[in-house]
Amino acid sequence: MTSSLRRPLALLAMLAAAQARADSEDWAVHGQWTTVSQQHNRFPSPYQGANSLDAQGRGEETTDLTLFAGLRLGANTEFWINSELDQGAGLSNTIGLAGFSSGEAYKIGSNHPYFRLPRAFVRHVIALGGDSDKLEGAANQLAGARAQDNLTITVGKMSVTDIFDTNSYAHDPRGDFLNWALIDAGAFDYAADAWGFTYGAAAEWNQGDWSARAGVYQLSPEPNGKIVKPDFAQIMLVAELEQRYQWAGHPGKLKLLAFDNHGGMANYADAVALGIAQNTAPDVKLVRRKAWRHGVAVNLEQEVAADLGLFLRASANDGAKEAYEFTEINRSLSGGMALKGARWGRPDDTLGLAGVVNALSGAARDYFTRGGMGILIGDGTLDYGQEKIVEAYYAAKLCKSATLSLDFQRIDNPAYNRARGPVKLYAVRMHAEF
Repeated sequence: MTSSLRRPLALLAMLAAAQARADSEDWAVHGQWTTVSQQHNRFPSPYQGANSLDAQGRGEETTDLTLFAGLRLGANTEFWINSELDQGAGLSNTIGLAGFSSGEAYKIGSNHPYFRLPRAFVRHVIALGGDSDKLEGAANQLAGARAQDNLTITVGKMSVTDIFDTNSYAHDPRGDFLNWALIDAGAFDYAADAWGFTYGAAAEWNQGDWSARAGVYQLSPEPNGKIVKPDFAQIMLVAELEQRYQWAGHPGKLKLLAFDNHGGMANYADAVALGIAQNTAPDVKLVRRKAWRHGVAVNLEQEVAADLGLFLRASANDGAKEAYEFTEINRSLSGGMALKGARWGRPDDTLGLAGVVNALSGAARDYFTRGGMGILIGDGTLDYGQEKIVEAYYAAKLCKSATLSLDFQRIDNPAYNRARGPVKLYAVRMHAEF
């Protein structure tokens, strides 16, 4: 980095640190930098298709640098804008696994750095009573106070998973697990562009030990397409209920989520029927029409000791129709643990271990067996088996602002194909905040 860039960045960091010391912030600037290098082994593969993970073994790297800038517009209103510089791509250009191996890899990659604006939103909080909670300054949150009982309204460009399906132990590829089916519910086909963001609005009602959330978000113009500007001709409706509780003196949360996508999408059976009639591989692009596609997810997190937490997610969606935005998963069950390092003298380190089982519907199996292609998968044919994933990571705190992580994944039946794999993946992740 040149000295001309270092000086303004250092000044921003000093100003942000001074502002963070205040009880209440009128503005804030935060930043993060994350690099993930991931490699997988060579694995048995008697054949492969257009959307197959490269069986020869290869490595890829992704890097993102994000600046979070926030401004208080009123006593209970904040505006945030995130600017980001990205570079790199996922393994095999982010295809070949239903539960893809890195949440830091997007569906569009580039060997050269490029600029994005992932978030630009307004958050307004209406106090409804109760005690006041102190909020620490953080990325996309100004320091201050907020009534425990409140109605929070968020409008603008954001990720659906900023608000829905959050989990304390498995939700952040910059700090905990990497696999897509661990950081989110695998069958939650949430509205998003190729980088995971969209336009929309959400309302959260927080009252005592429970919360209710609802939102409407813009779908891509076509499955797995780009979102260029606000256009709500095709939408996702989503709602979530959360119950907070204490178990044996330790906090826990249980969430129930439901969503419904409305847009031009294909029925797998229609694509198969047309393929048979034309003596070709089925193609969902040829039979899309307006339809609804729904799904549900259950999300549990439970602290069982001061340094140990467990999580569990289960999700399912309408398997008759194609995946719209996320990935080809119709049923998913995931669970695991996160253990802090106090027991071995490293209280700021974290050890994580988790597993996932993903499954396809019968209609989806038929489509992919006959050579169909999806968002992330398509080997040309299919010897079906559930996709099974195990992931372990160790995150070592190097200093207050930097963490180094080592990550390992084993994936049996990649893209649901028993004829290929298993795949073993190794990753090194460097994350810094300023």
